[in-house]
Amino acid sequence: MKISLISIIGALSVFVLFSFISNPEKTEKKEINWLSITEAYKMNQKAPRKIFVDVYTNWCGWCKKMDKDTFSDPEVVDIVNEKFYAVKLNAENTEPITMAGDTTTAQMIARSMGVTGYPTIVYIKEDFKTIQPVPGYQNAKKFKDTLEKILEWE
Repeated sequence: MKISLISIIGALSVFVLFSFISNPEKTEKKEINWLSITEAYKMNQKAPRKIFVDVYTNWCGWCKKMDKDTFSDPEVVDIVNEKFYAVKLNAENTEPITMAGDTTTAQMIARSMGVTGYPTIVYIKEDFKTIQPVPGYQNAKKFKDTLEKILEWE
């Protein structure tokens, strides 16, 4: 009896392990390809796309909730990675950033985009002009709807 129980447990263990190895979709988690603002700017020069900037702070609870719930949604990840350049911008960072020959900071960029609260998503056109900042937490469905509307923006 002990030998057959051990055999069954061993066989089940091998089956479960094989299931994860043979089906990587279950173990692989989709993630947004986050860029710095300078990386997005450079990439946009070669292959223009709309950009969305997640303006956050380290202490912002709603920012962390968006990271956990909204930005991890597989449909959101697909839309963002296929059609946008996604940027994370810490609004309290004062380290120098050089872009297009100018030196600035993330804090100054956030202010220039009209960000006054966190989280705020700022949408930018292919010519790097701001479309609109959207303040506040957005669940995955609302965020997907907004992304689709932004894609239609000329």
